[in-house]
Amino acid sequence: MAGTDGRTEKAGAAASDAELARRLDRLSRELDTEKREREVARPPQSKDGSGYAQATKMASEFIAGVLVGAALGWGLDRVAGTSPWGLIGFLLLGFCAGVFNVVRASGRMTAGNADRTGGDRGSL
Repeated sequence: MAGTDGRTEKAGAAASDAELARRLDRLSRELDTEKREREVARPPQSKDGSGYAQATKMASEFIAGVLVGAALGWGLDRVAGTSPWGLIGFLLLGFCAGVFNVVRASGRMTAGNADRTGGDRGSL
């Protein structure tokens, strides 16, 4: 009787393994289908971070331009003794450079969004 119990256990284990493999395959297919459906339903995301990160980057580029311009103007005033004209002039140049950096960065973001969505930049 011991021999028949061993065979029965092996047959039961094989059937259990086959059932487990079928269930695993079915679950994998269902997960793949769900993943594809979620990817289709999800709006395209930017490659370099969220909108908050992009806004922070643009703000820091603007502030950096203004601060560098102010520092250069202050330094020029200290060296040349032209106070406050160097500070005023370079502060304005820094402001212009900051605005230029923000416009350039937003253009790159717009071009990147158009590439991901399949649109063209000229229609914006």
